Amino acid sequence: MRKPAVRGTVVRKSNMLVLLFAVALVAAGCSTLNTLGAMLGSQVTFTQPQLQHSLDRNFPKEYDKLGGLVSLRLTNPTLSIPYDSTRLRLDFDVGLSAMGSSSMATTGHFALSSGLRFDMGTLGLHLQDPVIEAVDVPALGGVMNGTSRELLNAWLSDYAREEPVYRLDNNLLDRISARRIESTRIERGVVVVNLDE
Repeated sequence: MRKPAVRGTVVRKSNMLVLLFAVALVAAGCSTLNTLGAMLGSQVTFTQPQLQHSLDRNFPKEYDKLGGLVSLRLTNPTLSIPYDSTRLRLDFDVGLSAMGSSSMATTGHFALSSGLRFDMGTLGLHLQDPVIEAVDVPALGGVMNGTSRELLNAWLSDYAREEPVYRLDNNLLDRISARRIESTRIERGVVVVNLDE
């Protein structure tokens, strides 16, 4: 009489273990996608948190010009990808200094918008056609003077050319193996990297 009840309990426990195992596999897969990018057919997508994590590891940054007479310090990068835009937005806190004063003596904020491009040399996603959208430096009356604007534009040009916002890791490069990256675009709040067929 009791055997059917025991068998039912064993079956329920087995089903529960299978369900828990399936949930663990899905969670592990989602974790991997978060780190590596979601690969769907001939596309790889990257989300805002992935790019933000990469930026967080690479800032603050400090740049000196004119033999250290003028310095620029960039901190707290904040990346957003507006759903209805083909450009991402980057916001930074900025410190400017001149002639040896602390780089945090003049603080402010600036924002830029940019597309993204893939660079084979760095195996990374770089800013493409970045544009400074807003600058707020209270110590300079809320706007930048010619020297500070020149310094900021020089940094932006160097950064876009030399440093990726996001570097593709070896696991992703292994997954796409011999396929060539054809283009990069931003749409619906994600970065889409198109691969050849």
